[in-house]
Amino acid sequence: MPLLEFAYLCVQSRKSVKARTLKKDKVNIITMGCSKNLVDSEVLLTQLKGNGINASHESNSEDNNIIIINTCGFIDNAKQESIDTILQYVDAKEQGLVDKVYVTGCLSQRYKDDLEKEIPQVDAFFGTRDLPAILKKFKADYKHELVGERLLTHASHYAYMKISEGCDRPCSFCAIPLMRGGHVSRSIEDLVKEAEHKAANGTKELLLIAQDSTYYGLDLYKKRRLADLMRALSDVNGIDWIRLHYAYPTGFPMDVIDVMKERPNICNYLDIPLQHGSTSVLKTMRRGTTREKQEELIHSIRDIMPDIAIRTTLIAGHPGEGEAEYQEMVDFVERMKFERLGVFTYSHEENTHAGTMEDVIPQEEKQARANHLMEIQEQISYDLNQEKVGKTFKVLVDKKEGGHFVGRTEYDSVEVDNEVLIDAAKYYCRVGDFVDVKITDATEFDLYGEVQDTQ
Repeated sequence: MPLLEFAYLCVQSRKSVKARTLKKDKVNIITMGCSKNLVDSEVLLTQLKGNGINASHESNSEDNNIIIINTCGFIDNAKQESIDTILQYVDAKEQGLVDKVYVTGCLSQRYKDDLEKEIPQVDAFFGTRDLPAILKKFKADYKHELVGERLLTHASHYAYMKISEGCDRPCSFCAIPLMRGGHVSRSIEDLVKEAEHKAANGTKELLLIAQDSTYYGLDLYKKRRLADLMRALSDVNGIDWIRLHYAYPTGFPMDVIDVMKERPNICNYLDIPLQHGSTSVLKTMRRGTTREKQEELIHSIRDIMPDIAIRTTLIAGHPGEGEAEYQEMVDFVERMKFERLGVFTYSHEENTHAGTMEDVIPQEEKQARANHLMEIQEQISYDLNQEKVGKTFKVLVDKKEGGHFVGRTEYDSVEVDNEVLIDAAKYYCRVGDFVDVKITDATEFDLYGEVQDTQ
């Protein structure tokens, strides 16, 4: 069933309107989707609070009377989840539990006209670059003096830093340019200012994110300046780790690896989504590269920095992926032995180039292919993790969960990569601190270790 038809049917079942109670305005922001959306929500939260508005992020309090939902519109499952969340709060509004529901983000940007028609109970829909318009609803002004000062919605020892917005790439499967527009880099000066503010407030790790970090600087400086940015950020006192995400392989600036090698506070870690291991599928995907060029790039990076963890993502079931092309991707994964890998199933997106192609592979087959790739990766990860047993690593402690303190090495990013588990019954660690940990055991995706006395 089409997504908006589903939304229409759900709305028709909610017709009874109950009286609302008057409450003092209290705003709750709900975030769907990726870390880039989370940054947008944190900026919105900072602006609202800077204007004296009582606002929170994903609060469990029952007295929030204004809800702002920051939606995701990237793939079918994410769109479904966003629609479900909108309907949940529309239902709460009709029951008198909240007064207003606002919707922003990628889904709203992409389907605003349809959503306004099918879910008229929402008080207003906004796009991905409509922050000033949202603030006007609260009679608030965009405060330029708050640029770089972003309230974090998670533990303060790490922070995502969005270095640019939008994307100029023509990838067949991707709707991001429809939702986020063209690539716009933030200035090095503004990003350094933000890093300084974060460091002053206890942030030790910066995770650089963008739709396409490789492209950084081309629009603003007329040349790629990602390496210059990383060098400038590494000079900020108090920043111990800098981690690079979402680097597009075509046109990858190799001076980034040189900077990574020369600066000890830039993690030996690279997130570089390759998407496929078949040249013919990469051509259909409009990625501007080949499997051979991708392999050459990875080999070149590892030659310069052998001690690097490379994370990539692949798509299973894209149009044009037959059995032979899929086997090429299997061979690619087995040959390259990526330290970190994520696999997604292809999602047919309207108004994209691939959306005009026939999507002939059943979802069950796509999932089976993705599962098989992850089974291969499990063994690769297990073998690589076994090599870490007996070695000592610097670990950043993220949280305490169950009977363990949970942390990460420089080779692992938040939420998506391996974790280091430390027995909380034997050792005490403070969240946000670095500790030296000797690895005593390892599974496919977890490391177990003992804290070493550094005195």
